[in-house]
Amino acid sequence: QVQLVESGGGLVQPGGSLRLSCATSGSDFSINAMGWYRQAPGKTRELVATIPSGGSTVYADSVKGRFTISRDIAKNTVYLQMNSLKPEDTAVYYCNVRVRLVGRMYVTSYWGQGTQVTVSS
Repeated sequence: QVQLVESGGGLVQPGGSLRLSCATSGSDFSINAMGWYRQAPGKTRELVATIPSGGSTVYADSVKGRFTISRDIAKNTVYLQMNSLKPEDTAVYYCNVRVRLVGRMYVTSYWGQGTQVTVSS
């Protein structure tokens, strides 16, 4: 059983900052990767950043240099520090985690409930 809880969204002015958090809880699993996706009004969901357990972080070109993804392994929590926010960053941000359940060979993906980020003056 895996549960994800997101927090940290809100309204911010252009150039401002927000920090999103996503805590994963449950038992009998190991995390392969954690990441953030977003869906703007009228658009499809897109990758923002991912941090694999055994690989390099990956960022969308549109957020490189402004966003930073990090992970607290002990707490099974992933963060997204968002700086220099732009109006085009406005979207619902979703946490995603890929896990391998104990005793299973396959990887399962879970989604958070989403948190609204609005960048407006």
